[in-house]
Amino acid sequence: MNASLFTVDRLTARVYPDPETLAEAAAQRAAAILRQAIAQQGQATAIFATGSSQLRFLAALTATADLDWPRITGFHLDEYLGIAADQPASFRRYLRDHLVKRVNFHAFHALEGDARQPLTECDRYTALLKAQPIDLCCLGVGENGHLAFNEPQLADPADPYWVKLVKLDARNRQQQVDQGFFPTLAAVPDYALTLTLPAIAAARHKLCLVMGARKAATVQTMLRGPIGSDCPASLLRQQTGVELYLDREAFG
Repeated sequence: MNASLFTVDRLTARVYPDPETLAEAAAQRAAAILRQAIAQQGQATAIFATGSSQLRFLAALTATADLDWPRITGFHLDEYLGIAADQPASFRRYLRDHLVKRVNFHAFHALEGDARQPLTECDRYTALLKAQPIDLCCLGVGENGHLAFNEPQLADPADPYWVKLVKLDARNRQQQVDQGFFPTLAAVPDYALTLTLPAIAAARHKLCLVMGARKAATVQTMLRGPIGSDCPASLLRQQTGVELYLDREAFG
């Protein structure tokens, strides 16, 4: 597939002409990573993201032939605090509808945002994540530069936790309204559970997908600005195994 290729620090970036081409290329790459892990280990583990950037990708990935899903264990990046799994804005519901129902995982471990003891849930999920190597982590980038729910100024590449409870940035919460996930800002939860930057960094391969003109300014900050927590996505430039997939509009 035709793509412009370049590197920034340790990060490899590819620019595709449109979201459809990007999603297909990223799905092929993800499938190749998972197949290789299964061939080498007998199993594979992947962390999946949500949001509009992932829809075409997940459709292409779940339609991929000869991917041995019963040998794959799945996780996800984050979940709102206090939201039940059947609510429309729940990330568990998103992944159930667009991923889990379409394939036959060995296991898919859901991060329970409505757990009665959120800190205990963080510990439970951490133990599950650390039980095996993570072969693939799929990512998007928020308009404020967040990765998962690692928000600006709070994202910490040396975080002692792998999963934690965080307060959401106001711009991030407004983005959820603008994209139609919630009817009003007041309906967006103030807190969420998230995998941290060290958990993301632990994955052998990281595929980050960013689409659309709304993300163009953030992408330029991510790639050309200083590396730091002001733009958490910029910290990917210091990690190994990161591949950034952009469409032309997101690249700007």
